[in-house]
Amino acid sequence: MKKGLFLLIIYLFSISFIKAQSPRTEWFEEARYGMFIHWGLYSAAEGLWKGEKLRYANNYAEWIRYRNRISKEEYGELAKRFVWDKINPEEWVLLAKKSGMKYIIITSKHHDGVALWDTKVGDYSLPKLSGTNRDVIKEIAEACRKHDMKLGFYYSHWLDWEHPYAWDHNQELTGYVTDEQFNQYWQEKAIPQMRELLTNYGDIAIMWFDMWIPYEKTIFKREQLEQAVALIRELQPNCLINSRLGLPTDAKYVDFETLGDNQFGTSYVDHPWETPGTIAHSWGYSGQEKNWKSSGQLFESLISNVALNGGFTLNIGPRANGAVPYESISRLNDIGQWLNNYGEALYNNTGLNLNQHDWGKITKDRKSNTVYLHVFNWPLDGKLRVSGINSKPQKAELLSTAGNETLSVEQYGPLTHIQLPQQQPDPFVSIIRLTYDDIETVSSIVAESTFGGFSLTGQNAVNKSELQLVKADRTRPAYTKTTDNKVIWEVYLPAAGTYSVDLSGHNPEEAAVAVILKIDNQKLQAAIAPNGKVVAEPNENNYTDEFVDSPIGEITVDKAGKYTVELQSEGKQQLWLNHIWIEKKEE
Repeated sequence: MKKGLFLLIIYLFSISFIKAQSPRTEWFEEARYGMFIHWGLYSAAEGLWKGEKLRYANNYAEWIRYRNRISKEEYGELAKRFVWDKINPEEWVLLAKKSGMKYIIITSKHHDGVALWDTKVGDYSLPKLSGTNRDVIKEIAEACRKHDMKLGFYYSHWLDWEHPYAWDHNQELTGYVTDEQFNQYWQEKAIPQMRELLTNYGDIAIMWFDMWIPYEKTIFKREQLEQAVALIRELQPNCLINSRLGLPTDAKYVDFETLGDNQFGTSYVDHPWETPGTIAHSWGYSGQEKNWKSSGQLFESLISNVALNGGFTLNIGPRANGAVPYESISRLNDIGQWLNNYGEALYNNTGLNLNQHDWGKITKDRKSNTVYLHVFNWPLDGKLRVSGINSKPQKAELLSTAGNETLSVEQYGPLTHIQLPQQQPDPFVSIIRLTYDDIETVSSIVAESTFGGFSLTGQNAVNKSELQLVKADRTRPAYTKTTDNKVIWEVYLPAAGTYSVDLSGHNPEEAAVAVILKIDNQKLQAAIAPNGKVVAEPNENNYTDEFVDSPIGEITVDKAGKYTVELQSEGKQQLWLNHIWIEKKEE
């Protein structure tokens, strides 16, 4: 894949793309889950070159030729390590199908410039280097047709370490190729090879490119990328194009957005999008791999993306004998078994733009009023609190392989309380299906916490776009600077009574900071004392800003309802707000 990871902006995830209206994307929005396969000459190196690991802390095994400065000729010798009598691409397709995946994207040509098929453009291909008549691309295409799996091709159009005139990051030091030279690579290798891929292997569902910055920051000219689009639209009119081509996402040029490697969504996005992700760290096979993600992590990544209208393309990196590491197989089998039981809650689903719940995620069938609650953290008090749906469900069911169970529901405005059994039916993610006549949502209210109560943060403020939000890091929590703005929330209090109000924050001033909190017609005033540092780890000189919980009073409401909450520091004094906590007092 690309060099390093994209920067993950936790709070400010707003990209102005245009929603693709093309019917081409319909199947992609239904599928939600697919397989990436990184396999090439680098698979035979296994993350080592002459006893040395990958350099420069990248640890992406597919980058070994560039990282370890290997010559084209020596790198080509890796082809002799392939065990062709063991390699069976159909097994990869069957693994994807068993895992519940709906499409496969394979690295037809990665950055090393080596074609997996017997290309007629030059002689730097895996078949020629290996001395075999096998065409893995043809074999996987036939297996995908046999097993009703859509096939896509990853093609590295920007980086190509084999061609003397393609892009190579080291040109920043050695001198750039000219526009004319790069265009020679483009016209002599890239375009003809893409034509081969789009012509010789049947229906192609996706052309997946891997340039992770806009073309204006690269050597590419817009007309060159438009030439690629025109070629794809001519030869494969239904083939999808991802945003790493380098052009903006729209229906004409790009069909879906690809986020950064292992970068997951943080807010609902209206156009089709996906995360390319790994089960471990490296994309290509590495014999030195130690960073395996758990099945639980992968479940949360997949479901969380679907709840934000996205998808997940999960990678395997087979060895040079075609074998897939056991760690990958076991996790894919976990997901496949779950999808076999509960796939209705994920396939053809989107989200409701209600993403504050601390117990899990919500998805919705794209073509009906059926909602699915994905419970990662089963409530100990037996009550699941759902916030933001004004409608009361006609039916609530706990899905189980032993038989579905009808659940009782209480509705308090936009707050839904569902009574659960003590035992969750699935060890990974349990599913509750809610059936509605109509769905009316309100995304502005603060979600109710697992044990009741409401945590008001900068992230769930109704005016968060006006606030200075600072993301959490290893030493301190997320916070909002309240120097210049009041912070405003909407909270639905489910019952009349008295509620306690606490403030968690850091006062960096030398004197107490006076704050005013308004709820309905009630006003609470408090002085937040200065606080400094706290020891994060002993005996390490490891200190961080202290955030202290401070009770600031009580409010009483005479009826359930939606209330506006406002907080402001007096005199524009600086206060770092972590949260306001509102909880009903026991009577």
